[in-house]
Amino acid sequence: MKDFKEFSELPIKENILRVIKELGYESPTPIQAQAMPRIYLGEDVIGQAQTGTGKTAAFSIPLIEMVETNENNVQILVLTPTRELAVQVADEIRKFCKYMPGVKSLAIYGGQPIDRQIKALKQGVKIVVGTPGRIIDHVRRRTLKLGAVKALVLDEADQMLDMGFLEDIETILNETPNTRQTLMFSATIPREIEIIAKKYMKQPQKVKVVHKELTVPQIEQYFFEVKPHRKIESLCRILDMEKAELGMIFSNTKRNVDELVEKLQSRGYSVEGIHGDMKQSQRDRVMKKFRDRTIDLLIATDVAARGIDVENVSLVVNYDVPENFEYYVHRIGRTGRAGNAGLAYTLVASRQIRTLKALEKYIKCKISRKEIPSINAIVEKQRDHISKEIFSVVEKGGLTEHINMIERMSEEYNSIEVGAAILKMYIEKNTSISAQTDEDLSVKTEDVDYDMVRIFISVGKNHGIQARHIVGAITAEANIRGKSVGSIELYDKFTFVEVSRKHSSKVIKALNGTRLKGRRVSAEIANKKAGSHKKLKTR
Repeated sequence: MKDFKEFSELPIKENILRVIKELGYESPTPIQAQAMPRIYLGEDVIGQAQTGTGKTAAFSIPLIEMVETNENNVQILVLTPTRELAVQVADEIRKFCKYMPGVKSLAIYGGQPIDRQIKALKQGVKIVVGTPGRIIDHVRRRTLKLGAVKALVLDEADQMLDMGFLEDIETILNETPNTRQTLMFSATIPREIEIIAKKYMKQPQKVKVVHKELTVPQIEQYFFEVKPHRKIESLCRILDMEKAELGMIFSNTKRNVDELVEKLQSRGYSVEGIHGDMKQSQRDRVMKKFRDRTIDLLIATDVAARGIDVENVSLVVNYDVPENFEYYVHRIGRTGRAGNAGLAYTLVASRQIRTLKALEKYIKCKISRKEIPSINAIVEKQRDHISKEIFSVVEKGGLTEHINMIERMSEEYNSIEVGAAILKMYIEKNTSISAQTDEDLSVKTEDVDYDMVRIFISVGKNHGIQARHIVGAITAEANIRGKSVGSIELYDKFTFVEVSRKHSSKVIKALNGTRLKGRRVSAEIANKKAGSHKKLKTR
């Protein structure tokens, strides 16, 4: 089966194609080009692809089109290993349903009030995205019926198996009709996936995105965790701090490129943009400006930037985390060429930290965190830059005429004051601090720890345990702050909880032997006995 180069070549309905065009996506990613035609044909598919390759859209777009709005049942079910991914996938599906009235989607997961989820399910949800444990909770309460499911997706299947969800997955599969279409997407294909495929899938077609060996250049790579509504302000602060002579900014969509160009130009930045909707003559004109250094910054989509080879690009900014991790390598490779120093920055929202960690794993390189620079830091940096320019002029000489002018002015004012006045005039004319206040745009990290470990605890809901009991026990017994405790997943007979890696040993030691609701507790790192955890009956 051939791969498709444009979304318009796929049998996508006009109302979804309209959303794709509005979002500015130009062409399918490799996993989309391979998987979507098979999904449209109704085939079962096993897709091997890592996070960041566009697999959510690969299964979402064809499955959304299967929904019958006149049927008041859940018709599409997507299973994910974590609540964060459930929310992310549900948001993506909701985006593609913009022009499909009556196609409602819902994310359901542990840690959220179940009554709220029950109320939402009663309102006629057609697509459900959720974690296995909470899905089974609803099935057993009869608040979620799976008898009309037309398609079921196991997203990040290998991770779900690692977390001990094999029995849950099988329980859910057995609740759905045998006629359903089944799709699995996974970064790896372990033996358990092959077993599930043989037992529950019908002649599954395998598609695989093969990644070339990556060689990330020796470029300084950093990320800024930013507040989404202050993203443009954060970008301006970064540009003001770095004062790059030649820089590139990457965005995922054509619409974002146009918006960024307009916003940055209105703030006085020397910037132009290129994307696939522009005529070749327009692109050539913009590229000539960039190569000739008539402009300092070029904003581009990944597709439009293909083939661009400009020397001395000192800064690359990923305004959007790339849809495809291979694009990240291509983007940052624009800087640090021919032995020159290179600098690459990426702006991420809090919900994208998981994706960033997956990106680090993909490129086998650490992306270090930085804080958005303050106004004072930018002013100091610009003053240092001006000082260097002044010293350079002094070293070159040829200042006799200007010295004579200063001497004449010094008859009325102190020469230091005259110099300070000239410097003030120069700074005010040649510096641009975009943000008007020194508001901190960064998401603070003092109380946030993204390096978490999953711990198994031998008590659960059947023992009267609630999430607050787990948090209380950990904070009291291990003497750590509640913000070091992450997600908590309660099951009938046991619980999984995430805690800061640096406190994990302390937490396990403190919990072992203590009592919760009268029961003696045992605790351990979850993956150490993953096999035994998989065998436990869960809800």
